[in-house]
Amino acid sequence: MRVVSLPTRLVEWRYQSDGVGKILKKLNVLVIGGGIGGLTAAIALGRDGHRVTVIEKDPTWTVYGVGIIQQANVVRAAKQLGILNDYMAAGFGFDAVEVYLPTGQCIAKIPTPRLVDGAPSNLGIGRPALHRVLGNRAKGAGADIRLGVTAEALNDDGQGVDARFSDGQSSRYDLVIGADGYNSQTRGMVFPEAPKPQFIGQAVWRYNFVKPPEVTCLRAYEGPIGYGLVPLSDSLMYMYVTTPEPGNPRYEKSELAAAMRSKLTVVPPDIAALREQITDNGGVVYRPLEWLFLDGPWHKGRVVLLGDAAHATTPHLGQGAGMAVEDSIVIAEELATKPSIEAALQGYQQRRFDRCKFIVDSSVAICRSQLGTGPRVEQAVATKAMFERIAQPL
Repeated sequence: MRVVSLPTRLVEWRYQSDGVGKILKKLNVLVIGGGIGGLTAAIALGRDGHRVTVIEKDPTWTVYGVGIIQQANVVRAAKQLGILNDYMAAGFGFDAVEVYLPTGQCIAKIPTPRLVDGAPSNLGIGRPALHRVLGNRAKGAGADIRLGVTAEALNDDGQGVDARFSDGQSSRYDLVIGADGYNSQTRGMVFPEAPKPQFIGQAVWRYNFVKPPEVTCLRAYEGPIGYGLVPLSDSLMYMYVTTPEPGNPRYEKSELAAAMRSKLTVVPPDIAALREQITDNGGVVYRPLEWLFLDGPWHKGRVVLLGDAAHATTPHLGQGAGMAVEDSIVIAEELATKPSIEAALQGYQQRRFDRCKFIVDSSVAICRSQLGTGPRVEQAVATKAMFERIAQPL
């Protein structure tokens, strides 16, 4: 795949005002990637009247079956997108994070601020449920979603982008958004010299369980082996386990359940009881942890990166998806209020850069603390600082 840049001068839009500076010209937008960032971008842009096409390389458009934490900033973003009721109906709300020692002693219960009246400050939600919510709402916003398709070439001539697709079709767009994850093909096309994601020496394991009544919020356990419990519904939760994985080993699928159990040897009784329930190899989700932050531009001409494609973080603060959702809202806002695509994309990066860098740097610091390769970080202190930061307006 390649990107060809011809003259890069961007033509100013001719626009009218509705009295509050909103630009009325509608764009034809290509979103590459049908995950959380791509779908929320489709919802935000479709809401503003832009024509959106989403391409997703996975022909089955599936997600793995464990869960995700959507914190207060995502709850606020869901309200901005008009999808909060769907979010709340699909997940489990809670208003605190409990921090435990490896012995099982609870050492802190951190209240998490609500940013939306009448809504919880956090939601645990299963990824399949979230995928259904976002997919249905993106389609409802008018997005054309094409599966099993990738962009083979992007030709930006300064006034538009000609995209050639893997299915042999071609089309022209005013803007292309690369929301295709930390291994972004779009990033490789527009910034071939950009750094690649770095394996940090740790991996995360996830598994679903029946939720006992006493698990009513996120439980995070400190230690060299970090783990926690996240409620997803009245009857379902998942466990995550972060483990040192020197050399980035690979595990056979037939060995995943036994391997995950083996990581939980010195644990309190409640976690030991759950450990023995890890028996389904197909139910274990294992992912080596990588991170990436682009210190340079996030766009080139009319092609811009969103979410993990520009700032992939480790999951230690639970904010990877949250940053992508916020990116989507900010891109839509900038396109609605700036006089050119170039000005909008510059404004997008200016508004997002420091916030995303804080999340990536803080998450990586927690990981290195757990591995013993960096200064000691208190999980409770880092979590509190994160909640204070994400409570700030976009």
